[in-house]
Amino acid sequence: MAVDPAFAVPPGWVGGFAQSDPAFAYPDPDLSSLPMLGNMDNIGKLQRQQKVLWPEFSWETVPGNPASRCFQMFAPDISRIGYDNEGRVYSIICPQQGTCSASLGCLNVEVSVTGQRGWVDEPERTLAADMTVAGKIWFTPSAKANPLVRFFWALFADNGLPFPADKARAIQVSTRRRKDPSQPVFPVRKGQTELFESPAFALHDHEAWTVGNVEVEIGPIATTGDEVVDGFNQLVMDVFNISSGNLLLPGNLLTWNVWFTEPSLVDQQEWRDHAEKWRKSIEADHGSPEGEGTPPRYFDGTPFTPSAERLERETDALTAYLTEHLETLSAPRLTRMANLGS
Repeated sequence: MAVDPAFAVPPGWVGGFAQSDPAFAYPDPDLSSLPMLGNMDNIGKLQRQQKVLWPEFSWETVPGNPASRCFQMFAPDISRIGYDNEGRVYSIICPQQGTCSASLGCLNVEVSVTGQRGWVDEPERTLAADMTVAGKIWFTPSAKANPLVRFFWALFADNGLPFPADKARAIQVSTRRRKDPSQPVFPVRKGQTELFESPAFALHDHEAWTVGNVEVEIGPIATTGDEVVDGFNQLVMDVFNISSGNLLLPGNLLTWNVWFTEPSLVDQQEWRDHAEKWRKSIEADHGSPEGEGTPPRYFDGTPFTPSAERLERETDALTAYLTEHLETLSAPRLTRMANLGS
């Protein structure tokens, strides 16, 4: 990697954590002796960070068909890795993106870190970490102007049912290690992914300090035990995957190369504010105050566009859901109307 010689390790670096256990070393770092830490539990220990200005995601829009692979840079400077002067990782912030459905409007998607462990070695420009994450899907503010979204939201409110109108009530998407559904912990390792070649527009060799890669297999969504809610959440996921090219289709593999800026010192309050802003999505309509990402593209640069029949497929899915559940959802409202008329 050709890196700007002006890049430098800022003052205060001590190092040593990466070398504190021989099992941590490459070519196959084993971090299992470290506890998985809550992602916001140790912000007071953060002293250093590397920001991810170029989070380059990739997935097959038709699982099993390499020619269908898309590449998309999510919004910059949402993701970060934070650690202390010895190089022990204590927090990782992951990115947010979105897509728009022809029928339901725009949806946010975030890969939220639920646990992490690992190390960074600044002089060697390398790292190794493990993570657990949960995918989250919820409606953007603009989607709430959609008449169909308002219709469903009102029906859910009438029935006292949770509606994914914000991140706190988001649809939860499970994740796991590639080819190991029983393992929720998956690795973040140095270098680009070796599963496929990335196109020139997804490379940042001349801008980045270093690069790491992550691979996560998508699992099913979490169920609530309520048939109506679970059916609606699955409907939203189906519509999302129709619009996004199966980004979160169960069994599909989501891979990203994370291109880091040079190390910098952490302002712990700024870190908390940054994480909180994105936790609440205060400024987000699946966008970013630091600038937008890129649209999904195939290897040759051709833009990805959902299939021509996607609106028909979305309509069919919506019709099927309403046919099965509308009577149940409408009962409280009809009862109130009847009482008012009596």
